[in-house]
Amino acid sequence: MAGSSSKIVVYGAIAANVAIAIAKFTAAFFTGSAAMLSEGIHSLVDSGNGLLILLGLSRSARPADAEHPFGHGKELYFWTMIVAVLIFAVGGGLSLYEGYIHLQHPAPLTDPTWNYWVLGLAIVFEGIACSLAFREFNKTRGDASFWKALRASRDPAVYAILLEDLAALVGLVIALGGVYFGHLLNNPYFDGSASVAIGVLLIGMAVFMLKETRGLLVGEGVDAATLASLQALATADPAVRSLRPPLSMYLGPAEAILALDVRFRQDLSAQQVEDAVGRLEKAIRAKHPEFKRIFVEAESFAPEQRAGANQPAIS
Repeated sequence: MAGSSSKIVVYGAIAANVAIAIAKFTAAFFTGSAAMLSEGIHSLVDSGNGLLILLGLSRSARPADAEHPFGHGKELYFWTMIVAVLIFAVGGGLSLYEGYIHLQHPAPLTDPTWNYWVLGLAIVFEGIACSLAFREFNKTRGDASFWKALRASRDPAVYAILLEDLAALVGLVIALGGVYFGHLLNNPYFDGSASVAIGVLLIGMAVFMLKETRGLLVGEGVDAATLASLQALATADPAVRSLRPPLSMYLGPAEAILALDVRFRQDLSAQQVEDAVGRLEKAIRAKHPEFKRIFVEAESFAPEQRAGANQPAIS
């Protein structure tokens, strides 16, 4: 999924965030609202994050070379982690700071018309960007619940943007509530409190992204259902006597490697084992195309062939 469709999601998010950031900063300048300033920072950070994810997509698409024989797919995970750190430190940190300052020294209430216009337009733009990301996310969601599918997603270009857009929509509602109740109750502290709430929201989202991306960056394997499917595919072949637990690792959103330690029947010749390996690879790739490289280590050749046993077949 880290292809052209993922890039469309990122481009849409960047365009929306740039326009919204300009509008929010303009409103914050004229009204002195801390919540609007925090929301402006949030949108500006999201715009930069989109550019970093595009950089990750571009660098992850580079072909394999001598120094990186398995390709550069994990570049996308690295840059997503940088995005999460920026959300935590810049987006969340500055929002908390601005909220604290305005709670200590609340700005006088002014005409909220600017804020209402900007927040209304921002909700529309963010809603469009979020719907694009959600539609792309649903393509691989299947029947899983939203949060389960989100945690299982291997494509940061989609789940990171979707999380940012969702957090942006929630943040806009918080900012709108801070402005509305502040003027309704003539209490300027609502504005600073909304900024603090937005900061907590961003930090929570960043922690979630860091946790999910960390697993992919250090070498996360496929899920339990895929492992069970691999076991079933291998043991269904009549040449296979037993199979040790498959070893796998994601190299990118749609690319993984697989190592199988297979024990074949002892009455098979080397040619029959080679044919069985080919059948296994074909069956696995037909059902799980994400496995671009499959390593099969055959353990039990016929006795006269054991001199060449334990040689992995690589494809």
